[in-house]
Amino acid sequence: MFLSTFEKQLDAKRRIVVPQDFRAAAAGSFDGVFCFPSIEADCLEGGGKALFDLYEGMIEELPFGDPLRSSLEFVVYGGMSQLAFDSAGRITLPEKLCEEFGIDDWVVVVGLKDRFQIWSRERYQAHRDAQRASARAGLAQLRQQQRAAKVGGAS
Repeated sequence: MFLSTFEKQLDAKRRIVVPQDFRAAAAGSFDGVFCFPSIEADCLEGGGKALFDLYEGMIEELPFGDPLRSSLEFVVYGGMSQLAFDSAGRITLPEKLCEEFGIDDWVVVVGLKDRFQIWSRERYQAHRDAQRASARAGLAQLRQQQRAAKVGGAS
């Protein structure tokens, strides 16, 4: 699993040291990670073979020619890069993706269980604040629904 949040500095060649726990989580037939533009946010998304298989399974469930399937294939497969670990556990981020998402010197790597995201520091901070507000409001609503269900179920 990819867990926690790390700030990392890119070197002059756009390399980042991938945390050891993340390298272990990505372990598989390919010694590296798959990375592509996130569908959900303005960042990079990555993971191991399990993440690739998850997207592949989801895409394969849709009939050939379905507009959603075409969109997912375009974003996921068309935007995907296989980034191999070097001997120091680093990956080199593709220049075009760094430019697209404002990634330059410092990045934030966020573990999301079966995947991780790589953010520019500035975009991460704004997204983090919005996600916290959304989680706070969503949790309050969920708790309210649970209380209502208990009260309604007790009658």
